[in-house]
Amino acid sequence: MNKPPTAPVPKGASSAEVAAFVEAARRTPALAASGRGRLIFALDATMSRQPTWDIAQRLQMRMFQVAAKSGGLEVQLVFYRGLSECRASAFVSDGRGLAELMSRISVKGGETQIRRVLAHARDQAGHAKVGALVFVGDAVEENPDTLAGLAGELALKGVKAFMFQEGNDPAARRVFAEIARLTGGAYDAFDAGASERLESLLRGAAAYAAGGRAALEREAVADSSARFLLSQMRGS
Repeated sequence: MNKPPTAPVPKGASSAEVAAFVEAARRTPALAASGRGRLIFALDATMSRQPTWDIAQRLQMRMFQVAAKSGGLEVQLVFYRGLSECRASAFVSDGRGLAELMSRISVKGGETQIRRVLAHARDQAGHAKVGALVFVGDAVEENPDTLAGLAGELALKGVKAFMFQEGNDPAARRVFAEIARLTGGAYDAFDAGASERLESLLRGAAAYAAGGRAALEREAVADSSARFLLSQMRGS
């Protein structure tokens, strides 16, 4: 089980579901260098997020399927919930492994911890190349300047942030779009329950993580969401 830096388990967080997640992650072997792209899949798991968590759990297999066209993908699940819980799995190379991890997590009320997600992605990229960070959330309750600074550090590591916002909160829109811009990634929003839109966005991000701009261009031939992401990534 990998943990993001400065992500201690809070007192009282040893519930059966957390124990099950830890055990499932422990049984998932760390992957050796394989030539596959690497993607960090980060989700807000605070209380408002249950419907979209369920949708993401159903859709995540599509990331692996589209990435297989470009050599495959290794995905690390990162989530936060509560007041100080932020966790990361090992990297997994198939949708079944990721589905097993996600099935053991339920949402819990709390505050956003996007700072810790960005810092974790930066640090992971310091160990081995990370093609993309995908973040799905609906709110920002942190200092935008702090998040922008971390986005700049991600950019220096070559990590593109794909920031996908559920809903239309204007503060979240400004911050998510700025993180995407600073990293050379892309931002988009989708309506609650809009599984088709989210699926297309996840496929596009996975294609980029697995095969770079050329892979995203291939996905864009028949996918308008991929074309939209590509339009924001000029020169990537």
